[in-house]
This record gives sequence, C-alpha cells and structure tokens, in this order.
Amino acid sequence: MTTPQLLSIALLVGMMGLFLWGRFRYDVTAIIALLAGLALGLVKPEQAFTGFSDDIVIIVGSALVISAAMQRSGVIEVALAFLSKRVTRVRSHLLILAAAVGVASGLVKNVGALAMLMPAAFQVARKKDVSPSVFLMPMSFASLLGGLTTLVGTSPNIIVSRVREQMTGEPFRMFDYLPTGLGLLVVGLVFLRFGYRLLPRDRRAAPTMGEALDIRGYVTEATLDEGSPAVGETVAAFADRHDHEVTITGVLRAGAHTAVDPQLRLRAGDTLILGGGPDMLERVIARDRLALAGQGRDLPEGSAKEEIGVIEAVVTANSALVGQTAGRMLLQQRYGVNLIAVSRAGQRLTRQLGEIALRAGDVIVLQGPLSQLPERMRDLGTLPLAERSLRLGSSGRGWIPLGILAVAMAATASGYVPVAVAFFAAAGLVMASGTLPLRDAYEGVEWPILIMLGALIPVSDTLRTTGASDVIATALAHFAATLPPWGAVALILVVAMAVTPFLNNAATVLVMAPIAAVFAHDLGYRPEAFLIATAIGAGCDFLTPIGHQCNTLVFGPGGYRFGDYARLGAPLSLLVVLVGTPLVIWAWPLR
Repeated sequence: MTTPQLLSIALLVGMMGLFLWGRFRYDVTAIIALLAGLALGLVKPEQAFTGFSDDIVIIVGSALVISAAMQRSGVIEVALAFLSKRVTRVRSHLLILAAAVGVASGLVKNVGALAMLMPAAFQVARKKDVSPSVFLMPMSFASLLGGLTTLVGTSPNIIVSRVREQMTGEPFRMFDYLPTGLGLLVVGLVFLRFGYRLLPRDRRAAPTMGEALDIRGYVTEATLDEGSPAVGETVAAFADRHDHEVTITGVLRAGAHTAVDPQLRLRAGDTLILGGGPDMLERVIARDRLALAGQGRDLPEGSAKEEIGVIEAVVTANSALVGQTAGRMLLQQRYGVNLIAVSRAGQRLTRQLGEIALRAGDVIVLQGPLSQLPERMRDLGTLPLAERSLRLGSSGRGWIPLGILAVAMAATASGYVPVAVAFFAAAGLVMASGTLPLRDAYEGVEWPILIMLGALIPVSDTLRTTGASDVIATALAHFAATLPPWGAVALILVVAMAVTPFLNNAATVLVMAPIAAVFAHDLGYRPEAFLIATAIGAGCDFLTPIGHQCNTLVFGPGGYRFGDYARLGAPLSLLVVLVGTPLVIWAWPLR
C-alpha cells in the first residue's frame, strides 16, 4: 500500500471511531473528517465542497420537505383511520400501522413517513390501553424495509444509484429497487406480525410536561361548508364517526342557538361549538373540511402567510382578559391575534368563543404572526405553556402534496426528468402552493444529515482517488474466491449491515459502495447485485437505536432500552440476509 492509501484508510477508521465514540454529533464528525482530509492533502481545496452540490444532497433535502408536506396534509392518517375502524385486535392494528408506514416509506423518505404516522400509533395505543412501545419499534423497522422499495425511500438507494451511473453510465431508476425491497417488506411484515411479542411489555416513555398538563377540554368554533361529510349527519352520528373523541356542545343556525339534540341533523352553514383535545379537534376539522373560527379574519398588515402560527397560553390573575370576552376586547383589531380555542378545567363550555367571559386559569389558543405572539401574550397578561406540537387552525391542503408527489415520481420513473430536478421542483411547488409554510419547510429539513452528506462525499471519494478501495476490494475478493456466488453477495450485505450501527447508514454506503463495485469487478460479476446488497445492508439497522434516524426517533417515545432493539432486530436481520440474498441474485443476475 502507498502512503496516501494508508492515510485514506486511517482517516476513515478514525472517522468510524468518532462515530462510535459519540462525543460529537454525526455532522460535526463529518466536518472533522473533511478538515482532516484537507490537512493530510487527501482532499484538494477545490474539491472540498463539491459534495454540497451533489444531487444526493438535493434529493434528500427535497424529499424531507415533501415528507413534511405529506405529514401536514394528514392524507395517509385519514386512510389509516378508515382501516383501523375495521379491526379490533392489537396485532391487527400493528400490522396495519407497520404496513402503512412501510408503503409510505417508499413514497417519501422513511424517517418522514414514520414521523407522519407516529401520532396514529399513540392514538391506537390510547384506545386499546396498551403501551405505544408495542407499535413504535415494529413501525420503525417497517419504515426501514419500506425505504428499500424505491430510489427516494432512503439515502443509501440514492447513493448506490450514483455509483452505478459512474461505473456504467446508467443510474438505478425509481422502481428498480422494488423487486428486492417489496419482497423484504412483505417478509418483514409477516415476521413483525408475530415477532412483536419479543418486546418487553412494560416499556413506557416518561410523560412530557405537555402530557402532564393533560388539557383535553378545549372548545372551538367551526362552520360547516358545503361538501363536508358532516352535512346531513345527526349529532349522534357525528360523534360516533369520530369515536366520541370530539363532541358538539352547541349549534348556531342562522345566528341563533339551536338545542343540541342527538337526532338534530347538521346543515351547511351551521356553526358548531366543538369540544375535545387539540389533536382530536385538529383531525376532525381537517377530515371534515370545517372552517375554523378566526381563519377568515384579517391579520395585521404585512404579516406573511408563512409566519402565522398558534400558541397555547394560560390566562393569569392579572391578565387584561379576565372577565372580558374576545368580542368585547376586540383582540384582532387591537392586538392582531385571533382566539381560536378555550379550555376551562371542570367546566363544559357551550357558548361561542366571542361570548365566553374568560377567567384566570383558562387555557387559550391564540393565532397570529409568530414574530409578534410573544409580545402580544405579554401585553394580554398570559403565559405560554410547555411547548407542544399544536397545529390547530393550520391544517394543510389535503391532496395537493400527494398529487405533486405522484407527478414527481411519474416524471422520474419515465426517465424524462432527473430525480434531483423532479424532487426539487416538487419541494418548491408544495411551498409555492401554500400547502407547507416556509417556516415548516425549513424546519422539516434535517440539516445535520445534509451537512454530513456534503462533507463525507469528498472524504469517502479519497478511497477511490488514492486507490485504497481497489486494495480493500481485492482483499475481500481473495476471501470470497472460495465462496459460491450467493456467498459473495451475502458477504457484502452482512459487512454493510454490521458497519451501519457504528457509522450511520448514509456514511456506510458512501464508504462501502465503491468497494462493493470493485469487489464485483475483481470477481468477474456485474456490479448491480453487490450495490443493491450494500444498500440493503446499510438500510437495515435493526440492532441499535443509533444506526438510523428512524430507530432514534422511536427510542424515547417508546421508552425502550438499548438492548431491546436486538431482541426484535437480531432475528429480523438474519431473515433479511437469508431472504435478501436470493432475492438480489434473482432480480439482478451476476453475469
């Protein structure tokens, strides 16, 4: 080995050591590795930042924006709720949740799909009186398997596509991963359907401050528009359809209060006084296409639409709101905020929001420009509560993100538009259409992941430029020379799977993909099967909570311990190797 080759390998080993040590976050570790590469002369200054202009960074960032828009729209959650009402057993709910997140992970990046459906898991767990841990880890594993089905499901697929393009001039297309990914997803779902019993049943997350507050009795005001599924329903049927999680406490018709009778039929134009928790109210308002009170009111001049948000606050004893109604206070005209929900402990509110005389201790939801809300809360004498995810009054525009995503996927699958261009355009359209505010779009992007990718691309490329990847691949090829063809594919898959928990899935494939390609060449095989095996191994970390963001995402909410992942993940990993190897060889012949 030459000195540059040794330095390149030492740099990557040191980087892996930093990842394993965990002293620095993965993006900081990648930056340190890039700086070390520059200092050692392995990375030329003019090549140091080329990774940030790579298509991989654009695709991953755009996919995260689209994921945020899909999550906000609630489309998949509505479909899931429709299916969930038709099953009763916990394991059947688990299969539906896992299958839904698996399919969704092929449409958007798997971490976005998991985040989108986690609230549904908490809802089912609450109804069935079981710990969310029963659902969350199986859903995380299903999201990893589902991400293997398409090009944009997970970062490793995007990276191996670029490596194949560099080698053969042709990248992997959108659905080239489907034969192997779909097979593994189906087998994995069958395993999770029965294997979830391997998880301890006593795992529960510590309650957050927001959960400790447990504010459920919100009342808000919404109007029935033409085309709402609630038009023509009775009050009792409305409550039944929403599992009695939201109740109608008052109805205003033609400006007059109407007695709330279970058999009263709702009409277009009715104003409903709704009671329930904020999450339930949000789902009902979005699902039934209700017009929330205050949504049509004008906000201060110059307030950009993407800056409008809501905040939850408590009325203090010295507040100017005590004894006043929102209508009398002229909140919108004087303060530039709208009152859109009120909660009062131990009391069921039935009056219109503008007619409720507020008291000290009431919890209210105010809508207005996010940059001005803190000052307005101080003027009104209210205190913000613990930060909670509260989007009441800001639901997305249903099917628009799904339509944009479908067009983008069709454009890339046809080969007419490059993946990076299609998904960048899709991300731009969901923001331009107003379905995703700019603030939420930027918050939805995992900037540390993009920084890590941009910094690691030139670092990992030092294996190729110094020839170190050829040396490593040749050594592996000598070891694999005595193995049958399926053994060589399985070797790459296992090595990638073993490295991922310590390195990170994207970093693993950046390092392993070039080695796998040279390894295949040295053995006289086509590279596709080995690249796909690398992507599968890098995308299937079922053993730790740190190898993939999806596993990390459910770690706290599920109340899991580090060793819980191996209890369910070790047999699933073995299953992936046993089933994935023949699937890869069948879909991508070696010669």
